[in-house]
Amino acid sequence: MGPVSVSGVNDPGFSAFLASKTADEFRRGVETVDDAFLGDEGALVDVEWSSVNYKDALASSADGRVARISPIVPGIDLAGRLAEDAGELPAGTAVLAHGYGLGVSRHGGFARRARVPAEWIVPIPQGLDTRTAMVIGTAGFTAALSVIALEHHGIEPGSGLVLVTGATGGVGSVAVNILAGRGYEVVASTGKVEKSGEYLKSIGAAQVVERSTLEAAGGRPLEAATYAGAVDCVGGTTLSNVLARMNYGGAVAASGLTGGVAVATTVMPFILRGVSLLGIDSVEVPIAERRAVWERLGADLRPSGLERVGVDITLDDLDDALSRILRGELTGRLVVSLGA
Repeated sequence: MGPVSVSGVNDPGFSAFLASKTADEFRRGVETVDDAFLGDEGALVDVEWSSVNYKDALASSADGRVARISPIVPGIDLAGRLAEDAGELPAGTAVLAHGYGLGVSRHGGFARRARVPAEWIVPIPQGLDTRTAMVIGTAGFTAALSVIALEHHGIEPGSGLVLVTGATGGVGSVAVNILAGRGYEVVASTGKVEKSGEYLKSIGAAQVVERSTLEAAGGRPLEAATYAGAVDCVGGTTLSNVLARMNYGGAVAASGLTGGVAVATTVMPFILRGVSLLGIDSVEVPIAERRAVWERLGADLRPSGLERVGVDITLDDLDDALSRILRGELTGRLVVSLGA
């Protein structure tokens, strides 16, 4: 699809990846837009980097049922510099934004410029730059929330094995890295053991197991107690089987649904082993907590080896990348360069 200009007569515009859906047609690709296309609500940000998430693929699909406006600039993550003041933050400040309605009900990060409500904006903390922030992105933020939830529950290094499902994905790979960096013995579950086993070990996994061991339906309500904690990025039957394998007093931080939204389980793990299921939401986290978590992501929760996790792409690569993430073919994090 060639560029279709929706820019003003006197404005050269800028590139954006758009997804458009009507009753008769769906299309997506790189087009030219201008500041007027973004509307006038929120502070203008010169976007330098974004990242590719599963939710972006849904928002960019004909049957994804995620996007609330059309056409839409997807991209639930963005990082760049303020082109104008935003509340107490002056123009020129390096900032990031994600969650709330970004890339879903308002235009997101897959464009050179964006308008973001001031109350959604996070100043990038010391220890991070705009690219590194997007290597972490929503996925890494969700991973950090998961680790924090487990630690608040009392799961500590030395408590026992901690399982991460969907470990080659965005949330999973950063969770493996953060947990390992904090001294946990991490077991990474993946369907790509031969292809990604060495990668997972390089970012901190002590063991790598085949995901098929957790995918079988109709298992026993309680299996051998194996894990002190878990970060589940999959949901569905996998989550059911993880719950059945938790140690007494263990906890599962659950944030994923790629394996399905239905969880067939029993009360047995909860009433006989005292297992806790901790729901992790990254979309509506209040801004004060969001900024505090990002401060920790620049400090004690900062993932190591981010150079092995992030792979740079451009807007022109997005169509293929969004298709691949829906097929489960991506490993690590794809970050989108927007002219940094």
